Amino acid sequence: MEKMTAAKLLQGVGDADTRHALADIVITGVQTDSRKVVPGDLFVAIQGERSDGHRYAAQALADGAVLVLGHRPVQEVPGVAPEQYLQAEDILDAMIALGANYRADFSPCLVGVTGSVGKTTTKEFVAAVLSAFGETLKTEGNQNNEIGMPATLFRMTPSTEYAVIEMGMQGLGEISKLTRAAKPAAALITCIGVSHLEQLGSRENILKAKMEICEGLPEGGLLVINGDDALLANAPVPRGIQRVAYGVDNRFAPVQARDIRSENGGQRFTIVDRQYGDYEAVIPVPGQHNIYNALAAYTLATRLGLDAATAAAALKNYKTVGHRQHLVNADGIRVMEDCYNANPDSMRAALITLRDMPAEGNKIAVLADMLELGALNDEAHRTVGHQAAECGVQCLLTFGENAKLIAEAAEAAGVPYVEHFETREEITAWLRTNAKPGDYILLKGSHSMALEEILPGFYEGKEVASC
Repeated sequence: MEKMTAAKLLQGVGDADTRHALADIVITGVQTDSRKVVPGDLFVAIQGERSDGHRYAAQALADGAVLVLGHRPVQEVPGVAPEQYLQAEDILDAMIALGANYRADFSPCLVGVTGSVGKTTTKEFVAAVLSAFGETLKTEGNQNNEIGMPATLFRMTPSTEYAVIEMGMQGLGEISKLTRAAKPAAALITCIGVSHLEQLGSRENILKAKMEICEGLPEGGLLVINGDDALLANAPVPRGIQRVAYGVDNRFAPVQARDIRSENGGQRFTIVDRQYGDYEAVIPVPGQHNIYNALAAYTLATRLGLDAATAAAALKNYKTVGHRQHLVNADGIRVMEDCYNANPDSMRAALITLRDMPAEGNKIAVLADMLELGALNDEAHRTVGHQAAECGVQCLLTFGENAKLIAEAAEAAGVPYVEHFETREEITAWLRTNAKPGDYILLKGSHSMALEEILPGFYEGKEVASC
């Protein structure tokens, strides 16, 4: 973070506008974790489910924080003087305001990325492409909420030429706040699925929430959408916004992928661009869903006016993040680590990827619960079981209460071996005993199911390398 006066950074936040002394205070960083505070920081005290940052206000000041911002009085915390403490009515809105105030000092070409499925992977593809044209800032991991997005903006510097900001939501109105703070020049929506159906009630409401990203776009701003998503393709776009679609099946999309084929664990395909011509592209990951993610990045870059040939070539620079579609070889057993999140759309995509991957041995799927599906919960889990059978899964291991429904449906649909487990340790033991060289293992489940905890025990004693 570049230095900024407290008066400027905190403009419009709580009672900050009444503190004339703030003009003399310089802030060099913003922290929400008191353990990371260094001299010159502003510490934002956030009350979460497990910890209350207000309890650490005094420690943050002792460690060098110049101010503390919270949302309730802290008289009960010794060592916090009134002049060191600011109070905001809504601390998350205050974080967004801080991010907006800081972002206003910089002028990179900023793009916002959202969608029900694939937004983090697409963000990484966009960053890989834009990095070929200049210094690029991106959201780390999936820090895409009211805390994570401002934290990304705070990493902006005068040398930042491009910024790729992921925006998530739990309900209506949240992306509206994020996009108005980030002020993107362009936005990208990957698809409209059923994640957050429990909170929003319908895919139409999910579409409405995602389309809020347009509220931060300027007149003439760019909106890139998945043209194979019927809801997105037919969604009304605000006047003055330029919409461009990409697709695989939609023959009317200005940017399409054709002649898709597997190659060395990744994929090669032809980008057919009505405006700029045809280009060969290679991406280092399997799965048709990743073709969509790559097309999105190419479309966005070229419609921002960047060279098409360079953008297409840069797709090969994509790298997986964390336990998202990370393919490894463990002593001849290939493992797709896709443990970060799961919903019906991403489950289907992962199973299709498993189906299409060559394997000398068995195709093994380790599947866990999907969350936040509301009334669709039971049907969605049973559908995954049927899809496992359709995609040629030979061994299905399930974990979690909802995943029992996957197991029941898969067994009824004819998957040769199905077993439900009560603990991750039991799954680890099964894999160590039964998985053989030539097998292909998929691990997929919602993040809270923590399937990644299976991996260290399974990998122990094996030579493990990314594919």
